[in-house]
Amino acid sequence: MQAVNKYLSLVKFSHTIFALPFAIIGFVLGVMQEEKIQHSLSFLQRYGYKFLFVLVCMITARNAAMAFNRYLDRHFDALNPRTAIREIPKGEIAAKNALLFVIVNCLLFVAATFFLNNSCFYLAPVALFVILFYSYTKRFTALCHLVLGLGLSFAPIGAYLAVVGKFDILPVIFSLIVLFWVSGFDIIYALQDESFDASQKLHSIPVYLGKSKALLLSRTLHCICAILIIVAGVVGTFNWLFIIAAIGFIAMLVFQQMLVKPNDLSKVNLAFMTSNGIASVVFATFVIADILVFKK
Repeated sequence: MQAVNKYLSLVKFSHTIFALPFAIIGFVLGVMQEEKIQHSLSFLQRYGYKFLFVLVCMITARNAAMAFNRYLDRHFDALNPRTAIREIPKGEIAAKNALLFVIVNCLLFVAATFFLNNSCFYLAPVALFVILFYSYTKRFTALCHLVLGLGLSFAPIGAYLAVVGKFDILPVIFSLIVLFWVSGFDIIYALQDESFDASQKLHSIPVYLGKSKALLLSRTLHCICAILIIVAGVVGTFNWLFIIAAIGFIAMLVFQQMLVKPNDLSKVNLAFMTSNGIASVVFATFVIADILVFKK
């Protein structure tokens, strides 16, 4: 059990809460596109196994991405006081074991997509490339935050694809919401390492623009996210439950931006974990409720 906890800590398993609720939104949209849900038993019989495989895909893809990031950055993490306590620098998990963990999760991810449909299976290498490639991006581009956002944005469209087997505009909009939301809050998180990244010649928006302008860009990305939420409401012809979800999510975006200032980063973790975790779960709950109540 102690070894399991170390690996869960390695991949920050609790952070799965960010993108997973959006994957569930995409899955439910796909189910409603396929047929009207008559009762819960029918839903479980027809789509229960697909939902389990979607969960496997979400967990294994994120495990692979996070563990690979920790493996690749282990030397930088050992030099950074903030990250020196991570499992690989501390010697709690050997680097070769972390890499093996990545490989196993990649294989499980591909296997899970095989049992979903051909579209998911054929696109699996593309998804893996993006989420693993992110770990290299800080070495050559300040746009690394957008690459991270792109990787997590696969959640809603991927889950929708698992059910329907083809793309559609509404889940794509939800994916864009995730893209700009994650990119915006990752810039906030990267403020903590501005000096260290600069000293190691690593790239990030805070290093490239400075803290004040980086925060301004983060706010711009979150404004785009808010606009896309409104667009999703219009395109999806949602009802009042979605309006509650939209107001709550946008309020959380504003809240986390108010928490962080260029000269005061003491509340970055509160802005990063607490506000985003709450925003994601509450938003998905009300959106899914709106879909199930008003789109039968």
